[in-house]
Amino acid sequence: TTPPEQQVQVKNPHLDTMEEDILYHFSLGTKTHNLPEMFGDIKFVCVGGSANRMRAFAQFIHQELQLPGNSEEIRDICEGTDRYCMYKVGPVLSISHGMGVPSISIMLHELIKLLHHAHCRDVVLFRIGTSGGVGLAPGTVVISSKAVDHSFHPQFEQVVLGKVITRSTELDEGLANELLQYSTELQDLPTVIGNTMCTHDFYEGQGRLDGALCSFSPEEKLEYLRKAHEAGVRNIEMESTVFAAMCRVCAAVICVTLLNRFEGDQITTPHDVLVEYQQRPQVLVSHFIKKRLGLII
Repeated sequence: TTPPEQQVQVKNPHLDTMEEDILYHFSLGTKTHNLPEMFGDIKFVCVGGSANRMRAFAQFIHQELQLPGNSEEIRDICEGTDRYCMYKVGPVLSISHGMGVPSISIMLHELIKLLHHAHCRDVVLFRIGTSGGVGLAPGTVVISSKAVDHSFHPQFEQVVLGKVITRSTELDEGLANELLQYSTELQDLPTVIGNTMCTHDFYEGQGRLDGALCSFSPEEKLEYLRKAHEAGVRNIEMESTVFAAMCRVCAAVICVTLLNRFEGDQITTPHDVLVEYQQRPQVLVSHFIKKRLGLII
């Protein structure tokens, strides 16, 4: 039997009392736009940091799904703002989220409300991106089993009305395993499941020695990375905890590693190789979408 369809829920009773909901950072609203008509058929949402990368992903998916029209002409639905970009390609929504927890958090609040207002059902969400590997060769794709904080705990702490509240960051285990299985059907896609550590900074917060400030020794850095590795951490990025906390139902984080942090802090890989690495999460998600849509067996 097929499980019942699940509508995207918002956990905020105050929304029901509002005459209009303005999704300010998307330049969309419930009175100015017909959101069910525009977005009601969305089944897959892919988010990533870079605006250019999410446009390229939308064009890639357009070609993969063999949709009519010119992929070069897809329009940025958020062109009324420069905060985020958004492209709709058939049942797929591709959105940029900028860098770091605050930027993706703002986007996710408005995205979840958008999917709710549009009456979307059974939506799968992916964060696709880049990361620093912990004990992995560059180019390895990491599917996150859970997102962990700086202390390697699967939680996201948010300050609300001056108090710290904690939310769980466990991700969909079945979805992660399904993605890992699909990775074996693709060539040149080394893939592992592991914990992803989310930090609030790219330099000191990730134990880098090459920032404008550094308050620790190379030995202390390596000791911290060793502890992270022992705790199951296989990559480090800056958005996964809040993504997992807000999108736990049917969500996955898939990031490629650009370097092994045990071996250095700076990304020295040639540009053309980096471009190929960055396409690996996109290829895996595209394969998943085509499987779900029955386009490949």
